[in-house]
Amino acid sequence: MRTGTLEDTQWEETPDQPVQVKRPIINIILVVINVAVWCVLEIIGDTQDAGLILRYGGMYPDLLLAGEWYRLFTAMFLHFGAEHLANNMILLAAAGGKLEAAAGSFRYLMIYLGSGVAGNLLSFYIRLQTGDYAVSAGASGAVFGMIGGLVWVAVRNKGKFEGLTTKGLLFMIALCMYYGVTTAGIDNWAHAGGAAGGLLLCILLYRKSRSA
Repeated sequence: MRTGTLEDTQWEETPDQPVQVKRPIINIILVVINVAVWCVLEIIGDTQDAGLILRYGGMYPDLLLAGEWYRLFTAMFLHFGAEHLANNMILLAAAGGKLEAAAGSFRYLMIYLGSGVAGNLLSFYIRLQTGDYAVSAGASGAVFGMIGGLVWVAVRNKGKFEGLTTKGLLFMIALCMYYGVTTAGIDNWAHAGGAAGGLLLCILLYRKSRSA
């Protein structure tokens, strides 16, 4: 997630059955929605303008306190510029498809949305404590949730899943967090909240294949 100033079917598998997903359809739909929203807003104005992002659903502490809690959800589908969008969508395409294959489409969607909201909630709480108010938006909280969820999937599959290892995934999270600390305008608290939310939701929702 990035920040900007105003100035500038029910599933049928039993708990231990493998989930069969031929194509990560939900993940593909989420990528398409994020790209489509960005394209529409880019046509309307400049997606690097915090005012535009705020107008169409970006997060801002005062507005949440005024009752506009829907922004915890809508902010997940907004991005500051093409680079911000591309970085998130590349990670989502790579990690999300693997998690959807492991957890099943419906559960994957629950993990994705829950992680995004968890990241935004933690970001909101920290901003209230620090008084560092800024417009924030982006899918990275949810994307970090996918990586956090994959950590649990790897743990449940003896430390490895689809070429991914627990250590490798944890290193990826640490590297991304370091990048966030050293780069201006990155909301690392949303990343941390998303990763933790994805891990917790996957612990609750993921069912290991009996044959794995």
